[in-house]
Amino acid sequence: MAAQPADLGKRVAEREAETMEARSRYLYRQTVHIEELSERGARVGEYREVREVIFLPNGERTERTAGKPVHTLVRLRLTEEDFQDIRDVQPFLFTPDRRWMYETKARGEEQMDGVDCWVLAVRPRQTFAGQRLFQGLLWVDKADYSVVRSEGVAVPQILSTRQENLFPRFTTVRVKVDGKFRFPAYTFSDDTLPFRTGPLRQRMTIRYEGYRRFSAESTVTFEEGQPEGR
Repeated sequence: MAAQPADLGKRVAEREAETMEARSRYLYRQTVHIEELSERGARVGEYREVREVIFLPNGERTERTAGKPVHTLVRLRLTEEDFQDIRDVQPFLFTPDRRWMYETKARGEEQMDGVDCWVLAVRPRQTFAGQRLFQGLLWVDKADYSVVRSEGVAVPQILSTRQENLFPRFTTVRVKVDGKFRFPAYTFSDDTLPFRTGPLRQRMTIRYEGYRRFSAESTVTFEEGQPEGR
């Protein structure tokens, strides 16, 4: 059994920086589906949105909404923090510029998704107003220090006499794209949030599909049913 590197957090952050730079050269489609469920598990309402990360003719990378979002949620209210989490926390990248904000602790080793991994616990040193951070576990490939899977929650939960904004636990799975870097493939969550007005169950899936490396000859077309991580 190999000893876990003492500088595991640093190695992971360096690999995450490489992953982030590589992903910035890809276009893809992101589909968000959030369901509000009854106590018996029946769907009460839903939110669905599709965004495409594309490159303009001048090479600038940007996002666009594909079609009109579907919004039939009843009690569940989506806030600015929810959308910030979808952008930044669910596909969390533990890059060097974020590393200083977190404490890390080794949690041994485990095989995850068929990969021999180190397990790294990550939690914010402290949180400030307006920040959205990740708290949870990272499963790290022993071979190249890339993140295979993350599981946790976006923090802080927002609780005051005037406001109650709670956030679900989630899992994000990554897959190798073009045989080298692991990019987020899908996020899933099924959690009951303990609001003061009563528990509220929500289910969320986020799919990141159609990864394609940008080139000057790229044609931006997305088709329904493309497998994630391709």
